[in-house]
Amino acid sequence: MPVGEFERTILQVRRALLGLGLAVCAPALAAPPEVIIDPGGAPPKVLQAITDAVGAITRLTEDQDVREVSRLRRRAWEAAQAALRTQGYFDATVTLDVSPGAANGGEFWDITIDTGERARVRQLGLRFDGALAGEAYAGRRQSLRDSWLLKPGMPFINDDWSRAKTELLDAVSRQEFYYARYAQTRAAVEPEAAKADLDVALDSGPPVRLGELQIIGLKRVPESLIRRYVRYEPGEPYDQTRLEDWQQALQSTTFFRGAFVTLADGTAPAADTPGDADAAGTEAKTGTEPETAAGTGAGAGAAATRVRPAGDDPVTLPVRVQVTEGPARYASGSLGVDSDHGVRVEGLYRQNVVYGLPVWIETGAGVDTKRQRAFFDVHLPPDMDGREDSFGLLYDHSDVEGLETSRTGLGWKRSQTRKAAGDSRVEYEVRWGALVAYDKTRISGDSRYEVPSWAATWQWLRRDVDSKYNPREGNLVEFGLGLGTTLDDGKAFYRSSLRAQRWWPVGERDVLTVRGEIGKVWSRTDRLPQDFSWRTGGSRSIRGYRYQSIGLERGDAIMGAPVLGVASVEYTHYFTDILGASLFVDAGDAAESFGQFDWHLGYGAGLAVRTPAGPFFVDLAWAQKDRRLRLQFSLGIAF
Repeated sequence: MPVGEFERTILQVRRALLGLGLAVCAPALAAPPEVIIDPGGAPPKVLQAITDAVGAITRLTEDQDVREVSRLRRRAWEAAQAALRTQGYFDATVTLDVSPGAANGGEFWDITIDTGERARVRQLGLRFDGALAGEAYAGRRQSLRDSWLLKPGMPFINDDWSRAKTELLDAVSRQEFYYARYAQTRAAVEPEAAKADLDVALDSGPPVRLGELQIIGLKRVPESLIRRYVRYEPGEPYDQTRLEDWQQALQSTTFFRGAFVTLADGTAPAADTPGDADAAGTEAKTGTEPETAAGTGAGAGAAATRVRPAGDDPVTLPVRVQVTEGPARYASGSLGVDSDHGVRVEGLYRQNVVYGLPVWIETGAGVDTKRQRAFFDVHLPPDMDGREDSFGLLYDHSDVEGLETSRTGLGWKRSQTRKAAGDSRVEYEVRWGALVAYDKTRISGDSRYEVPSWAATWQWLRRDVDSKYNPREGNLVEFGLGLGTTLDDGKAFYRSSLRAQRWWPVGERDVLTVRGEIGKVWSRTDRLPQDFSWRTGGSRSIRGYRYQSIGLERGDAIMGAPVLGVASVEYTHYFTDILGASLFVDAGDAAESFGQFDWHLGYGAGLAVRTPAGPFFVDLAWAQKDRRLRLQFSLGIAF
């Protein structure tokens, strides 16, 4: 019979049998087992490790044949044993009993745990070889011994053992001993006695000194910019933290797209990334110690490629700075529309390195129906503490609620951003500013005046949020001070402000937001620059009211007031990751004094849409004082 005809015959037979409800050469499939674990007094962390290990195996049983499930039972038992060993229980007993489950072919796995006694560290042998063993480093050796994580009497837990080795190697190799590595790491475990003897030998190698500076990758940027940050005297001890600080400072500038600061030790540049000061070691095991790596961490792989010099005499290595310069010129623009300003268009041009100087310039303009502005700024590179200085010229014209102002100014600004210590997400921003300005003010239906002035400002901000641009949880606090005088008659004015906002997550997507702002101005002149007084109202303050329509009435205009107070509560429910709806209540006023506050209340509902072009907000708010319903929105597109 031809092969093709034979195959068709077999297929027909199979179909006929399947029609009778029979299976032909098809193995029985099993449902995932139901697992019950009796922890037998195991601590919660140990039980979680067992649950995770067994759960990973049970997930493999889905749609497997019965023979495979029987093999997976053995793997589940072994996984439970291994999980116990990683937590220090080397003499534990694990029993896995199987009983029939539901009619779909599933099983019940009853896992009973008898942990036995937890192994503890009995002896610790911690030795140092290389230059670190010298008399000059006696204090440092003692400090390293004192900081060793896994001390005698403590439970022998796999994670702690690995972390102790990593931290010790990191502490040695990041400062002075670039070539440090483990000569031996050994844990001898006696399961019956529940004891572990640790033997650790670390060879520091020779001390390393900083040599000449090697710079790679410069084309337009002057070398002086590199030397602004990478400051040291040849012969100083190697310190990885300093190299990382120099690298971070270079990367924070606009001049470079990438920067790497390493030691030129003869290895390939790809291996020379910050953190490569760790070195891999050799792992020796006895008994039933869980498998670990002696040299885990950022540099475990890279250190193996280092060519270590012979002997323990000091070694000098050049400092290599390799950079990739950013674009010489950059232009961008944006187009937006909102209910406060109407259609707005903005353009920006930036140039790195001007006449061979390590500065960058930025110039731009923005136009909307109520405001027009243009500026030219010169930015200096940030210093090692992250302070950024800039100087610039500004022209700003606005006509809002009958108050028309024009300003020409020359100013200086300094900003600094830093993070809190450790792994904290808290971030601080401080901004200083000084401005000499000439203002022209026209009050519709009243008068006009001109005033030359100087002013200095200071702002402090603390941010603690889960996401800087789309927070769901956290808080923000900002405090500001300002002072100045008129230049023609020397009359002083002062200002202070406080702003705070808090986010509370609700469920998986929703968020409750509360915000508030308060401010006060003290002035000895009736020709106060308008940016030193307060007006409010609009889509970003008190919704339902026109933009900056709340203030002091003078003629046909709304002037800035000496005091401000605004508060808001908003609840947003997100139907999806893109679409959400909100309910809100806003209230506040800008008045002559807090005692004369006449609260303006606005409340309503809104829609929020996250789009690739940017967030789109639409709010429908009722202004209680105006007794009017207003639609307020904002949309922006960058290009």
